[in-house]
Amino acid sequence: MVQRPPRQQYAAICYRATKRGEYEVLVATSRDTGRWVIPKGWPMENRQAHQVAEQEAREEVGVKGKAEKKPFGFYHYRKGLDNGIKVPVRVQVHLLKVEGSCKDFKEKGVRQIEWVSPEEASNRVNEPELKILMLQFAEKMRKPVQDVAAVGTLAMKATG
Repeated sequence: MVQRPPRQQYAAICYRATKRGEYEVLVATSRDTGRWVIPKGWPMENRQAHQVAEQEAREEVGVKGKAEKKPFGFYHYRKGLDNGIKVPVRVQVHLLKVEGSCKDFKEKGVRQIEWVSPEEASNRVNEPELKILMLQFAEKMRKPVQDVAAVGTLAMKATG
């Protein structure tokens, strides 16, 4: 049997900083199975990948922000189509820093939405590669703090 290449979707890991300086990500339940997911969608005409991620975030979870143009990573899953067939899908994930929320949005009331730590998001999502991306995001967001501390230590040694 011939295997077709995976279909392409674009997604956003929507994140914000807390008052304690930690980061949270937004997860939502899927419309069909109720599993925890991130906003994602199919390619759109005249839209770049990061713009699709931004629009899906607005429509599915009601947040506004700028997605990074460069992909953060990828994950794969099998999408159940209306006809019952499951097709392989490759999801290109962009980081989206949330700058605000929408009072009304397309899928309001259709999904359960929660802000959680990246580690908790990793526990909730089903897709193994998405679990890893959540943990990589947590590590990425910790790095600047460690780097600042290292620079401070180096500066003290240089002046000390």
